[in-house]
Amino acid sequence: MALAQVDGFDDGSALEQRPLVVHVIRQFQPQESGPDDLIANLCHQLLARRYRVRVVTCGSSDPERDRPGDGGTDGLEIVRIPWFGSASYPAAPQVFRHLADADLLHVHDAGFFFDALAWGRLLHRRPMVATTRGDIVQNQERAGLRRLLPRLANRISCHAYRQLICSRPADYRLLEPIAGSRATLIEGGVDITKFASCAALDPRRRIVTLARLSSDERLERLLAVMQALAPRHPDWHLDIIGMSGDLDRTVLETEIRSRGLSRHVSVHLSLDDGAIRNLIARASLFASASDSETSDRAAVEAMSAGLLPVLHDNLTFRSLADTHPALRITDFSLPQQAAKSLETAFTLLATEGEALRETLIRGSRAHAWDRVAERYIAAYDAALLADHRSSAAPHR
Repeated sequence: MALAQVDGFDDGSALEQRPLVVHVIRQFQPQESGPDDLIANLCHQLLARRYRVRVVTCGSSDPERDRPGDGGTDGLEIVRIPWFGSASYPAAPQVFRHLADADLLHVHDAGFFFDALAWGRLLHRRPMVATTRGDIVQNQERAGLRRLLPRLANRISCHAYRQLICSRPADYRLLEPIAGSRATLIEGGVDITKFASCAALDPRRRIVTLARLSSDERLERLLAVMQALAPRHPDWHLDIIGMSGDLDRTVLETEIRSRGLSRHVSVHLSLDDGAIRNLIARASLFASASDSETSDRAAVEAMSAGLLPVLHDNLTFRSLADTHPALRITDFSLPQQAAKSLETAFTLLATEGEALRETLIRGSRAHAWDRVAERYIAAYDAALLADHRSSAAPHR
């Protein structure tokens, strides 16, 4: 059932008649990449489908820059509200001022807004869905924030939400026992157009990885694998493509030289999409040794280019490979084993060639933002229908 088919909702042509979805998130800066960019993409997909959309988010930490609202872009209304307390768990009670005209609330993050809007549902009386983006697992691993997990997992808070949308398999595993059928896994959308079909048409022993220079990307594992590959064939080469992070580029390049890999590994930072396409056009394989719960986005981008991903054996990548059996899973903590997996992947490309490439490109389309937006809309419809039935049920 579409949202417009629920009694009381009219998807008419007049702007004021369209359903209003209010997204509530701790931090939102759509001009930057990362999780905020993912939410911006969802918002613009909703706008394209005739929804009205508002984002309510915390303002700047600088009081002089805090304003009640700052307009929006491309039809997206953005309201920034003041907050106090910890930056990791900011309290922003003014959120309740911006919900009265909402048809549906979509809460992001596992912090104050999740709790406050759950406990305050008798004040705003709006149906709600929530999305987690790896917050639960991260909160488990950060000792100072362990108290947030029981609060998020608390059955009273969870039952305030009609749908709990998990963007990471690990979150789904933790929430499904609590929320049952109200928990659903919808992994983030990916822009599959920017690198579409640009990988080399002929198989090459050239690997790319798309990764921030950060410790959880485990780039040292990739270097160890390249040490195992280089003696086997002089054509093996790895291009590390990404943005600066907590690892220093100079330290990384020193490590590359110390391992004797200067001819086999190159580092490319802060490139535009065109330059990245040019590098991908020379490659056939993608590799990630990451432990991060968010690295699947890069793997899907690689698929869209026609690269064959060889991925570390973690929960996120195993889930992706369950959906796309062409992907290769290996243990990058074992360099010889991972090197063998990359050689096998190259051989597979040499034998299956164009058919395998097309399978990967076709598989990436399931992660395109238009497809993902439809899954979110289905969750919205389920939440609104459940709320409508609850409101219509006779009270005893």
